Parts: sequence; structure tokens; C-alpha cells
Amino acid sequence: MSSTDAAYARYVALGDSQTEGLGDGDDTTGLRGFADRLAEHLARHNPSLVYANLAVRGRLAAQIHAEQLAPALALRPDLATVVAGVNDLLRPRFDADEVGGHLEAMFAALTAGGTHVATLTFPDLAGITPLARPLAPRVIALNHRIREAARHHGVTIAETAHHPVVTDPRLWSPDRLHASPLGHQRIAAALAHALHLPGADDTWTHPLPAPATPTPTGWRAATDELRWAATFLRPWLARRLRGGSSGDGHTAKRPYLTAVGMPSRPALRPYGEQV
Repeated sequence: MSSTDAAYARYVALGDSQTEGLGDGDDTTGLRGFADRLAEHLARHNPSLVYANLAVRGRLAAQIHAEQLAPALALRPDLATVVAGVNDLLRPRFDADEVGGHLEAMFAALTAGGTHVATLTFPDLAGITPLARPLAPRVIALNHRIREAARHHGVTIAETAHHPVVTDPRLWSPDRLHASPLGHQRIAAALAHALHLPGADDTWTHPLPAPATPTPTGWRAATDELRWAATFLRPWLARRLRGGSSGDGHTAKRPYLTAVGMPSRPALRPYGEQV
């Protein structure tokens, strides 16, 4: 299916916490996230759209490949988003080629089944938190492999890495690892633009208005960094040392194809067979 001349009817999202929607809502009231927002955009132009979200927080690229690809293929999507790799580059032993291999395998399997696939590149994390500056070469390597794999399989890329606005602190939640509601909105808009969806344009690349209060500098900035490290970085490192994951005990929030705005339930069996 061409991204420019057809209305998508079956959208499936694969990925980790960003695709699940962390930073946009919470586990009590419900998570929204860029995939839900993209599904809402799609549904405005095709009310019969059905949508599944198989993403689970904390998952590495290998786990997304092993756990989510087969269920995604069984749902026979005509559109899929695959976003993975950030959890890998945060680990001590990061291998961009290994991550790229898992992405390429997912791209190949989905596109071979007639699915149009979309993905995105990642911003320099140092622009979000200075403590992440040593990770910059990893981000460059991961983005290179994403582009390479996408080129091989005709996958659409939303090049979020190219635009300075993506590191604006207002697009990120306080943990600086997950997008804020505004950030998820921009990611969804970037994907809609890359897919040439009706009503999409490049306004997602535009800078935000000047903040009402200036960005902290000097000792205030240093204090903010220390507070962030104590509140978010230290617990994350502790969990890694215990061999745990934020996704432990979690499953996909929308494992079945259902109408946008409806809770996910077994409305459709794999291959579209009614329950």
C-alpha cells in the first residue's frame, strides 16, 4: 500500500516505553503516547481504522523482535510503526550492528507481508541532559543503522534527529527519558508528515515560543542535574544492577485490533477472524 494514496485500515505499533506512551498520562488514568495519537490522526480520515499497540516498556530490540513481531504479523496490519534501540544504547554493552540486525529483520518480515512500515531516528541525548554526552557516538551509530535498514526495505523514516526543537526540555518528561505529552504529540505529527497523511505538515519541526522563565545556568543548572540524577538516574542504575527491567510484570496495553477510543479486547482474532 502506498503511503500517499490509501487510507490505512489496520495499524499496529511495536516498540518499548515511548510507543507504549510513558510520559503521556500514567498507569492509573491510562497512557496515550505518540502511537495512540497517530492512530487518532488516522481514524479522523478512516473511522473504520482498528489499532493495536504491542509495545512494552523496558524492552530491548531483541526482545521486541522475539516477542512482538509474530503477534504483529498475525494481525495483518497495513501500517506498522517500529521504534526500538534506546534501551539498548543505555546498556553498558551496546552493539549498533546487533540492534540494527533486529530492526532489519522486523522491517523485512513486515514489508514482505505487504505492511507499510514507519520508524524514526533519535536525537542527541546530550541535548536533553548533559550527563548523556558520552552516549552521543552511540546515538549516531544507531541512527545510521536505522537509516540503512530502512533504505533496504522501503521503510518510511521520520527524521526527528535533524531538528533542534526535539531537544527542547518542554518536549520531555521530568525523567528526561520519555517524551512529555507535547513531545508525544510532535512525534506523532512527525510520523504523520513522513507518511504524507492528510492534514499533516512540517509544523512539528518549528521551535516552541520562548519560555516564560529562562533556562537555569550556573549553579542552578548544576543543582537541577544533581536532583535529576538522584530522582531518576540512581533508581534506574539500581534496577539495572539487580537485573530488573521497568517492564517486569507488564504486558501490551492493546494486544488486539480495536477501534480507536475503545479499550483493547479480543474483538478480532489473528487474521481478522471474529471472536
